[in-house]
Amino acid sequence: MVELFRKHYPPPGTAPGTLRETRPTQAPGARINLAFRDQGLWTPMQPMDWDQVPVADTLEALHWFHVEGVPSTGELALLGERLGLHPLAMEDVLNGGQRPKVDRYDELLVVTLGVTAENDQGVLRIHQLTLFMGNCFVLSVITDGLDVFPVIRRRLRDHGRALAQTDELLHALMDAAVDHAFPVLDAVGERIEQIEEAMLNRPGQETLERLHRLRRELIVLRRQLWPTRDVLNQILRDHSDLLLPGTRIWMRDIYDHAVQIMDLVESYRDMAGSLLDIYLSTMSNRLNETIRQLTVIATIFMPLTFIAGIYGMNFEHPHSPFSMPELGWYFGYPLILLIMLLVAGSMLWWFRRKHWF
Repeated sequence: MVELFRKHYPPPGTAPGTLRETRPTQAPGARINLAFRDQGLWTPMQPMDWDQVPVADTLEALHWFHVEGVPSTGELALLGERLGLHPLAMEDVLNGGQRPKVDRYDELLVVTLGVTAENDQGVLRIHQLTLFMGNCFVLSVITDGLDVFPVIRRRLRDHGRALAQTDELLHALMDAAVDHAFPVLDAVGERIEQIEEAMLNRPGQETLERLHRLRRELIVLRRQLWPTRDVLNQILRDHSDLLLPGTRIWMRDIYDHAVQIMDLVESYRDMAGSLLDIYLSTMSNRLNETIRQLTVIATIFMPLTFIAGIYGMNFEHPHSPFSMPELGWYFGYPLILLIMLLVAGSMLWWFRRKHWF
């Protein structure tokens, strides 16, 4: 089965907030990048060293820190110390596969989302994105190295004065992450159409395996995307004091997108269930058709076998009135064959007329 998301659990009894190394041995190291506003304009995002991360209290302009990959415990601890991140939030970064949620620690807002994407082989995967919003910074961590924000970087480059507040930048990042599901769901819809065509034309074991894999992916999609709507609702309801009035309006737009995505996921789940019913019905119809053809053939040969059995008894006596006179006929053998052909032809005509064959 395909691994859809990276999930790690701490050992039982581990103290909350304990950072554990979860990066795979062969995985490349995490990278941290920075873009910030200078004189009202955004600078291009550039890589930086972990020990160059400034202390959050010294920040005057808006900073966007972006981490790609799974950081080590030392790198994450240093980042948490400089930016004032809560240990529980940092623990969730390392323990991937978290359910989408929103947490607040004083003035720090932490949003965890699942970003759906397909690789070059068309395999679906859920990438965990964690967003931290402080007073003068936004930190985004995508632990699987997926490039989620090329459009945001282009906006900052082409419209340097855009996204001037932390909540505006948070909204833009969340909007890009949520909308990432639309092209994935379009691809899922195309796969459903292909499987449906295969079900109707040439159903087989491979088609059934594709259908089961699709249903499993839809279940995981629902598990990750359904709570996203609750996250947005909770931000609007419980943490609106951290958002400007204009930003709250745009947050409601993301909520609307999340609802549309869930409607698509539910529709595709229903369609996948219907496809399984179509497969079972098609296989049952094919079996019934095969049994019907075999039954027709067996029924045709039943009277022929009966006639052959009668004349296979060979009762012949020159003085007995109960002997079989046909055995002495000159054209007896071809006559019996002609009778068999007439019987078989008559039955075939009758079966065709009744649409049994």
